[in-house]
Amino acid sequence: MSLTREQIAERAASELPNGSYVNLGLGIPTLVSNYLEDSQNITIHSENGILNLGPSPFSGEEDPDLINASKETVTIQKGGSFFDSSLSFSMVRGGHIDVTILGAMEVAENGDLANWAVPGKMISGMGGAMDLVVGAKKVIVTMEHVTKRGSSKILKDCTLPLTGKGVVDLILTDLALITVEKEGLVLREIAPGVDKSEVIEKTDTKLIISPDLKEMFSNS
Repeated sequence: MSLTREQIAERAASELPNGSYVNLGLGIPTLVSNYLEDSQNITIHSENGILNLGPSPFSGEEDPDLINASKETVTIQKGGSFFDSSLSFSMVRGGHIDVTILGAMEVAENGDLANWAVPGKMISGMGGAMDLVVGAKKVIVTMEHVTKRGSSKILKDCTLPLTGKGVVDLILTDLALITVEKEGLVLREIAPGVDKSEVIEKTDTKLIISPDLKEMFSNS
């Protein structure tokens, strides 16, 4: 059984080091803030100029003037601050972001990332992704394993325009957790009820099976 978007976000939240500064991209990544523990002491950064974002607001408590870079309403934690885009991107380019969690259209076996353009479709631009994949110390991708047409989004080589070359450290999908290593892609966890053969079948490049392969959310 594949993970829901919320479960992907929950698993991603557990990958964040205590005390880290984290940027959340569009889509599934924005859900990660809902699964952070207070003990993690995570500070969420948004490119539009906010530091210390909180979880999504409850229905009826939204402030339309308080939004993240995805134009979604957010909450602010105690000690939060606001600033202009110039300072925001100085934080990113200056190496002050520990982890960025981004969505993706394609990821290659060497960590290449394509997440901003589809040929033939109208686009508004790359946004902050290009800066984030270079400036952040670690890049985590959260996405569905395959497209709506059933094609793998994990490939030997990306076919779409790249956001960055060799930048992805970890891929978390509805089927599996995969790390990008020098020797290739290593399958380390599978979703509950999913067989490793399904992950291999739906991945259009070679996977190295970790000798410690385990079921996601398992404490064993």
